[in-house]
Amino acid sequence: MAPKPKTSKAPLIFIVDDDLSVGTSTARLVRTSGMRAEAFASAQDLLNSGRVVEAACLILDVRMPKMDGLELQRRLRETMERIPVVFFSAQATEEEKNRALQSGAVAFLRKPVSKDALLRAIHMALENAG
Repeated sequence: MAPKPKTSKAPLIFIVDDDLSVGTSTARLVRTSGMRAEAFASAQDLLNSGRVVEAACLILDVRMPKMDGLELQRRLRETMERIPVVFFSAQATEEEKNRALQSGAVAFLRKPVSKDALLRAIHMALENAG
């Protein structure tokens, strides 16, 4: 099946992961499915961009230096409209998973994440937001 053409109306997905290769490959996967995507190396990089409000969905790593994904989720919920969040992590505890889901995350996936599982979670997030 050929990738869907990108349009300016395609949802914009922001990926925040301190592992550059994970962020880049996840953004590439999202783009091949017809959406727009940008990767950020840290939660602070995303906040400093001033573009958070453009996101249709956020894909956040749980464990990152300085500000982790759970803290970013909390800050965003306090300061703006709710943006759907999908978490992914290789090392998160069950407690972190529960906190993420109780705070409104659409999904919590374990790395390595299958392409299909990640795309399903993104589509679920976009449907719930609309």
